[in-house]
Amino acid sequence: MSFRDDACTTVDALVAYAEQARRGEVPVVCQPQLAVLTRDLELERLLAEGGLEGDQLKQFLDRYLAASTRLQHPHYMAHQVSVPIPHGSLAALIDGFTNNAMAIYEMGPSAAAVEHAVLNWMMAKVGWRTRDAGSPRGAGVLTHGGSLANLTALLAARARCAPRAWTDGVPGNLVLVCSPSSHYSISRAAAILGIGERGIRHAATDKLGRIDPAALSDLLRQLRDSGEVPIAVVANGGSTALGLFDPIRDIAAVCREHGVWLHVDGAHGASTLLSPRFRHLLDGIEDADSIIWDAHKMLRSPVLCAAVLVRDENALDNAFHQEAGYLFHDKEQPGIDFIHRTVECTKAALGLKIFFAVAHGGERAIAGMIERQTDLAKAAADLLRAAPGVEVAVEPETNIVCFRVEGPDTLQLEIRKRLTREGAFYISTAEALGRRWLRLAFMNPDTTLDDVSALLSEVVELRS
Repeated sequence: MSFRDDACTTVDALVAYAEQARRGEVPVVCQPQLAVLTRDLELERLLAEGGLEGDQLKQFLDRYLAASTRLQHPHYMAHQVSVPIPHGSLAALIDGFTNNAMAIYEMGPSAAAVEHAVLNWMMAKVGWRTRDAGSPRGAGVLTHGGSLANLTALLAARARCAPRAWTDGVPGNLVLVCSPSSHYSISRAAAILGIGERGIRHAATDKLGRIDPAALSDLLRQLRDSGEVPIAVVANGGSTALGLFDPIRDIAAVCREHGVWLHVDGAHGASTLLSPRFRHLLDGIEDADSIIWDAHKMLRSPVLCAAVLVRDENALDNAFHQEAGYLFHDKEQPGIDFIHRTVECTKAALGLKIFFAVAHGGERAIAGMIERQTDLAKAAADLLRAAPGVEVAVEPETNIVCFRVEGPDTLQLEIRKRLTREGAFYISTAEALGRRWLRLAFMNPDTTLDDVSALLSEVVELRS
């Protein structure tokens, strides 16, 4: 069999997989036992003998896809992972076939050009592309996921307040200020950076978990008086659990007053910059020093693809100090190298995934999808709130809704477990405001309020 034949077989299988899911003909989630799945996929035999082509490829795809979680199913409401625009997967195919490791320009000129253009497009949405004469220019890099993006941004922040940390080690008085509702990747980054989880200082928040700017100013003053040096304040541009936004403009003013770097974790929420209706949620974002933005969430790019954007390009360039004579040397440079701005030495053509996802329908189509999903969340919250014995955590600001039925936290977990086991609905849970909630993330543009109503009926039945 030729590669062309096997490629056609693969595309046909994927199209059928997605159509089955959209029509709701199959469970949204299926979790066979690992040993059973390993056996059914014949993984050990194929690794030893080969032959994954032709009819064997078709059989493998049928079995593989049957056990895959179907994000295209309207009852997929679990996690902040996109239902990718199908054309975005073509970018993954092109990248996999050309295999241009494009962290240096000569290894992937086309991929580097696309990434550069995508980053400029993102910075324009933030407000950093055009600068007055003499002002620093923005810069960015794409990474494999938001956790790596947060780490990279905080490395740049550390380099500004402790420029010798790379060579001499981390001073013992460095701390990191963030919200208690920050994503776990922030505490992970603190540990990797040498600050340690004990070096995290939680900012005071309002009753919904959003940073209180006035209390933040007091905290930064106390840290300074005690001799502690914050490398950054981390604000949420859409918190993971509830999807709420910190008041960025006010926080930025406080950080500017105290000379502290402001980083915004916009992994999920930064895409609202495309929406004329919801951009206000990120009011003041142009005053931040750095922001991350996951394209594999609301931009509908395939995983993993996240942007690190900084207001001053020198900050990102100073984040890493590395010697590698075979890479870093004087040479003819018709393009741009990204390797000095990232943890990664080898980089996939991540910009191509974003470009294909957005360029297929244009940014207005993405904005329309974001607004549609947010409107769905607000309508779902109203529907759930009206049901007896159901509580909604907060009024949604994005496409995330958290709710719970009357009863203990263990009941919420049990309901979610039974839903997942039966496979008709796939949702997640989250801890917020001191309790456990059932959590809906409306990522699928085919999900409707009727699907939410059907879920509610199922949840009520499981509760009784």
